[in-house]
Amino acid sequence: MDEVFETRSKLELAEKRVTIPVDEIVSLVSGIFENIGCSTEISRQVAEHLADASLCGMESHGLMRCLQYADQFASGYMRPDVEPELKISERGATIVDGKGGIGIPAMHLAIDEACRVAGKQGVSAIAISNVGHTGRLGAFTEAAAERGFLCICFGGGGREKWRQVAPYGGRQAMLPTNPYSIAVPGGERGPMMFDFATSKIAGGWIYAARSAGARLPDNVLMDAEGNVTRDPEDYFLGGAIMPSGGHKGYALALAAEIVAEALLGPTETEGGWLLLTVDCGRYREASAMQRDAEEILDELRNCPPAPGFDRVEIPGEREREHRMMTKDNGIALPQKTWRQIEVLSQRLEAARSAG
Repeated sequence: MDEVFETRSKLELAEKRVTIPVDEIVSLVSGIFENIGCSTEISRQVAEHLADASLCGMESHGLMRCLQYADQFASGYMRPDVEPELKISERGATIVDGKGGIGIPAMHLAIDEACRVAGKQGVSAIAISNVGHTGRLGAFTEAAAERGFLCICFGGGGREKWRQVAPYGGRQAMLPTNPYSIAVPGGERGPMMFDFATSKIAGGWIYAARSAGARLPDNVLMDAEGNVTRDPEDYFLGGAIMPSGGHKGYALALAAEIVAEALLGPTETEGGWLLLTVDCGRYREASAMQRDAEEILDELRNCPPAPGFDRVEIPGEREREHRMMTKDNGIALPQKTWRQIEVLSQRLEAARSAG
């Protein structure tokens, strides 16, 4: 089907999108992961997470990722035949061990445990380790905020495998993108949530651009010589993503890297995460907090927009609005990306039938 609505994206595409019904693509992508060897529950959980990211307009963490995950399972980088486990370390720390599998089910387990413990004790701290890619962090922190918790998640690690971002003042990729996400119970339209890489663009956007045959936004990527480029291929030829906000993004990235590798320990698979959760009800009644939060948010929404802007937005609301706008129509994917997903599905189904 042709695209029937405008999709927010950072990609400059050379071709149209195709719109696929949500149930159809979730079923197809679930089947991909089942044929790879994941359990039915994890396959569905991952497919729904990726579909939701695409519905929210976050192509960098959306359905395109199933192509990357399939390659990582095939190479042995991630294991399909494992499930995350909750552990208490010898020093008394709560840890979710992903056992080398995909990180999305590990994050689901961590959020559930974080909210349970914080609900009893007021606050919780959980580490997530030995995981592959964890998906869109904002989906997890927002889920906690919707239950009445302030939730902070950040991490990094694995820089020897994921040299993606140049430090401020440098031109060689040295650090991962080391994202942060914070969600707070907010006003009438839901939590205030942000989820961003400490680089000018998430690494997933580069893979999305490459998959779709698209160009990247200006001034986010440098080639191996330090020159600004919009061609995603330059990244794979020794280029680097630039740090967001110059020295500020670099400092945040470095803090996350030290937490992930020095505090939590050497990184296995992809990275380590620290999840901090606070029961907001220990401070105020939910209704009072929402009332005052809504007053703050509404004041900001009514700020006169600067030239070039239509309005002032609240972090997290754009994703929710995009989901509401698109969920009944389906998910609009670049044609090239959709073809790759279809071919992957057909190849894995044929291999299973033949085996």
